[in-house]
Amino acid sequence: MFEKYFEEYKLGDTWRSRGRTITESDLVMFSAFSGDWFPLHSDAEYAKQTQYNERIAHGMLILSVTTGLLQFEPNIVVAFYGMDKVRFTSPTFIGDTIHLYGNVIDLKSKITNQGVVTVLQEVRKQTNETVAVFEMKILVNKNNRMYEGPQEDKNGGIV
Repeated sequence: MFEKYFEEYKLGDTWRSRGRTITESDLVMFSAFSGDWFPLHSDAEYAKQTQYNERIAHGMLILSVTTGLLQFEPNIVVAFYGMDKVRFTSPTFIGDTIHLYGNVIDLKSKITNQGVVTVLQEVRKQTNETVAVFEMKILVNKNNRMYEGPQEDKNGGIV
């Protein structure tokens, strides 16, 4: 996913991540970590009275889980650059398995040796229903071949 140098990406490149099942423990741990104990996520009796009839995962939990579904090459990825147009389109329930689908939609060269890869990310559960959509931007290195091992100069010397 984010394992290639900037110039190796092409508009329209796509991928699908491995799956990850959302568990009750995920909801409880995320509530404890974030302090978000909204009853739709943490109170089964409350959630039964809502349009969902059961607890749903926090939207921010789903976004957090998707970062673990991505592959990042540390020597290539410089930084998470931002996220735009985040929408939660359907609920994710305990027991749902999500996958992340990516589509490169923009490439912007930055300074000499870096560029921003923008990927339309779509989170889908096992039913293929989309639960979240967002644009993720990652700052990656260009392949400047800064070090390719010992090289010979014009006179046959090692440089």
